[in-house]
Amino acid sequence: MNAMTDHHHIARLSNQHLDALEEETIFILREVAAAFERPALLFSGGKDSLVMLKCAEKAFGVGRIPYPLLMIDTGHNFHEVTDFRDFRAQELGAQLIVRSVEDSMARGTVRLAHPGESRNVHQSVTLLETIDEFRFDALIGGARRDEEKARAKERIFSHRDSFGQWQPKAQRPELWTLFNTRLHPGEHFRVFPISNWTELDVWQYIAREQIALPALYYTHPRAVVVRKGLLVPVTPLTPAKDGEAVVTRDVRFRTVGDITCTCPVESLAATALDVVAETLAADVSERGATRMDDKTSEASMEKRKKDGYF
Repeated sequence: MNAMTDHHHIARLSNQHLDALEEETIFILREVAAAFERPALLFSGGKDSLVMLKCAEKAFGVGRIPYPLLMIDTGHNFHEVTDFRDFRAQELGAQLIVRSVEDSMARGTVRLAHPGESRNVHQSVTLLETIDEFRFDALIGGARRDEEKARAKERIFSHRDSFGQWQPKAQRPELWTLFNTRLHPGEHFRVFPISNWTELDVWQYIAREQIALPALYYTHPRAVVVRKGLLVPVTPLTPAKDGEAVVTRDVRFRTVGDITCTCPVESLAATALDVVAETLAADVSERGATRMDDKTSEASMEKRKKDGYF
């Protein structure tokens, strides 16, 4: 097999792999539409939710996605991402529901320990309030099992009790792609259609499908400080501390969450294919390299999920 034939063989195998992942995701998205009365698709404007939305577009068609898009906004999100979220929802003719942690703060259901505390973990309170407001019985999320160990334990159809809590020792089996969707009053499911995708799969799919993303995902110059091995962006929410040197680096974001806990990585990747090449060479997980709030144990993340976190 010569080099040209070998390249085409690898490309064909890659496409077959992506086709299988896409087919499974579309099947799950349709299964949710068939099995639940009031589902919603969690949509942040980030790469994973944009991949999921592309699959939903293929599953149902533009203007025909049968459930609303939902974002729980911390109020500290990158405006490039929320602007792109709004644009993509409008482009698809999809209903977009946004609820804010700041609304929960105004109600007194979220209280910060100090003004600078990250609001990321408090999203679960606003999410549970939103579930109650709209009586959602299924929420479709973009979590992947390769992100960290607690997520790897969770089923694709993750049963949550009336308090939004996940019980890892009481999970329902998922044999032969048969999903148990039985609910008692007040309960709901979190459904993760791209559970079996990896970060590399996501980027290969973005490249193949030419999915547009917020510009933050590609190389750009940014002022940062080096803190605990991470590149912390210098913003009004995350200023440099006394004694820290502010430097400008060419960076991109591997994930785009709350500004107070999301860090970029050094990169010159200007296209999705460039990112694929970098991802193949990466030896640190996506969240491990980019999240200030994930320097925690597996048990800590598992506790957050039991408390109703995504």
